[in-house]
Amino acid sequence: MSHPALPTTALPTTAIDDRPRTREPLVFGGISEAEGWALAPITPRDRVHFRADRELPLATFRATLPAGVIVTYDEGEGLYRVDGACGEGDSMATLIRAWCAEHGYATVGLRAEADVRRRAPRDLPSDFLADLCRHYCRISLKRLQRNMSTIRLHLPDNDDVDQQVAEWVLKAVGQYDEGKGVPFGAFLATQLSKWVHDLGRNAYGRTAADTENKQQKAIAAFTAEHQRRPSEKELAAYMGQSVATLRRNSQTVATLNGLRNLHSLDGGPDSVEYVLPDSAEVPDELMGEAEQTLLSHALTAACAPDPTARRDQRAAQPNVLGWATWYLTTWGGKTKTQLSNELVTSVRNMNVHADRAERALKERLTELAG
Repeated sequence: MSHPALPTTALPTTAIDDRPRTREPLVFGGISEAEGWALAPITPRDRVHFRADRELPLATFRATLPAGVIVTYDEGEGLYRVDGACGEGDSMATLIRAWCAEHGYATVGLRAEADVRRRAPRDLPSDFLADLCRHYCRISLKRLQRNMSTIRLHLPDNDDVDQQVAEWVLKAVGQYDEGKGVPFGAFLATQLSKWVHDLGRNAYGRTAADTENKQQKAIAAFTAEHQRRPSEKELAAYMGQSVATLRRNSQTVATLNGLRNLHSLDGGPDSVEYVLPDSAEVPDELMGEAEQTLLSHALTAACAPDPTARRDQRAAQPNVLGWATWYLTTWGGKTKTQLSNELVTSVRNMNVHADRAERALKERLTELAG
């Protein structure tokens, strides 16, 4: 038995739009992003980098330099940058070295660098810059959520985190080269991952922070792959190290974590008073118990954050490396060379932080004596 043929009907067809999709350009302060960068293009300049044994009076220092020279100071790194016209690097370095020597400041690592490409954010239209920063600060905070546990080790307060992210966005604005064809958002993302890691480098030393970061990444990767944490031998093999090397590096990481967990350096108004343990290795004839306790209290207070300091100043952060250098060389029986090897940082870096602690310690002892 044959069935009647079903009527055929034309099925509706959906037109496929194969045209490339284009994103609407971002507009900040009534100006498109591309037009805004063009208004203040990145330009080459000569730059002098240096550190000093103590902070310079910036207003006085700037006044001695030629007109048009820009001076910036990175509180976290303790690094001064002096930007001038191309060809002026060597003369600026000579002038800075002479000024510092005349006023009793010792410079560290002073060098001139030619053809550094930067822009001054203030050269951009103010409305454009304000809108751009608001937009990318929100994006940056979302992107940094996965790094927030690391950031909180150094910036526990939400306002401090917001300010640090805003500073990073402005830093990226100064470094972004629109001529390379990379969108600003992509450039900012790569820089943020580096700058988050630099928080630990600046606080505890570059090598030690790098060691910790590599171990954490290896543990996370192994755990994701095997659904469990690695044993010591497995982690060493995963990282391509011997067990002895892994143990030595793990001791460095443990030292960093111990320094971070010093409750006496919290410095907040609600922090619990904590008496640092006195070392039993210090001979009684050199220092009595009372004097030792007094000095350890004074040292801890000298290295704690200064609640009156601006958030962007070094004094607003605990001077952990300065505390460790003073305490462990004075009462822990360590030499600076031994401590440098254990903390995997340079003696020079330890001296910079220890000198800052010494100045604050002298002030504390003067107050106690009075």
